Amino acid sequence: MPRQDFDITVPDLTGRRAVVTGASDGIGLGIALRLAAAGAEVVMPVRNPRKGEEAAARIRERIPDANLSLRALDLSSLASVEELGKTLLDEDRPLHILVNNAGVMTPPDRRTTADGFELQFGTNHLGHFALVHHLLPLLRAGRARVTSQVSVAANRNAINWDDLNWERSYNGMRAYSQSKIAFGLFGLFGLELDRRSKAAGWGITSNLSHPGVAPTSLLAARPEVGRAKDTLGVRLIRTLSARGVIVGTVHTAQLPALHAATSPEAKGGAFYGPSGPGRLGGPPAEQKPYTRLRGIEDAQRIWRMSEELMGVHS
Repeated sequence: MPRQDFDITVPDLTGRRAVVTGASDGIGLGIALRLAAAGAEVVMPVRNPRKGEEAAARIRERIPDANLSLRALDLSSLASVEELGKTLLDEDRPLHILVNNAGVMTPPDRRTTADGFELQFGTNHLGHFALVHHLLPLLRAGRARVTSQVSVAANRNAINWDDLNWERSYNGMRAYSQSKIAFGLFGLFGLELDRRSKAAGWGITSNLSHPGVAPTSLLAARPEVGRAKDTLGVRLIRTLSARGVIVGTVHTAQLPALHAATSPEAKGGAFYGPSGPGRLGGPPAEQKPYTRLRGIEDAQRIWRMSEELMGVHS
């Protein structure tokens, strides 16, 4: 079955400064390339310097005059997140776009961050939560658009409120779902960044995106998280994607976040994802938030618990 190509228009971003986490490969690399092509200065915080240099080189092959800079960031270390925050604060330049895209998915065995949190919760949610906390003055100065990338996994399972760190038992997919539900509650209207921005007059617009399903590296072999070979799931997704069946591609999977982060029509407190069957692929469009992302009390609870876990207050 031939795949129908589609794309979106990214507006002129000249003079804008953007930060994209997870920009060294996959969806994040594609987002960084498109922002740079539109004229933005793109800051690429990366955990692996070699991969970061290779990613920047790939972008410059396509866009020779791309305005890129690399920074060190390991989202599984709150000290590393704080260090990046200090670096960008010292540069004292407003941020206009923040795409919270990086993530880790389903290590087969329970692993922890440098701070002792379950790896997925600590990286996908707490790491980004801390990053926004540290960058808040620059985001306010730039009246920024903050787009946080969740997952179709946020539409199932639940937050394990009594054992956020999965110390009593561990299920990789349930822990992944929890990390994305918590992150979604943080990012969405009333849930909680956009609501707080409106209430306090920060000028920040916060929304959510999800990429659908595509053959990205999340489920591929990742020795650093204990996965020696590709999962059966990612092999199936690659086959379906190549045949143009239901799921998307790495290119189409980047479009909802790009739309949410740059389109004049994209709104704060809104949720964007693919519009095809099952919301797994297709052109980006606004969607009704997943049921698990609609609870204001849950959003406020996860915000308070996240602050307590990290010892911060906003």
